[in-house]
Amino acid sequence: ADDGEDLLTRAKIEFEEEVGIAPSGEWIQIGSIQQKGGKVVHAWAFEADLPHGFAHQSNTFELEWPPQSGKFQQFPEVDRVAFFSVAEARLKLKPEQTSFLDRLMKC
Repeated sequence: ADDGEDLLTRAKIEFEEEVGIAPSGEWIQIGSIQQKGGKVVHAWAFEADLPHGFAHQSNTFELEWPPQSGKFQQFPEVDRVAFFSVAEARLKLKPEQTSFLDRLMKC
């Protein structure tokens, strides 16, 4: 987020860009964490049904590929979307991100 930008507004924009559907519903703030590399991650959750026929569609970014080739290609920011039980999600998240699950389960 840019300095002074509302974090929830940015989260909604990022969700739509990376998943391909406009989020709706009541958003629950589940806090922030700092990852090993120093990046601060802010998280929210919301409950909603996926639209009929949902198909993931992500925005893209440009990257020089292969490295140092001078050729640039487009890649999806998110290559797939999946849904997991809380136990399975705990295994897939970075260790410092599992506190988001703990906080969400208390809501």
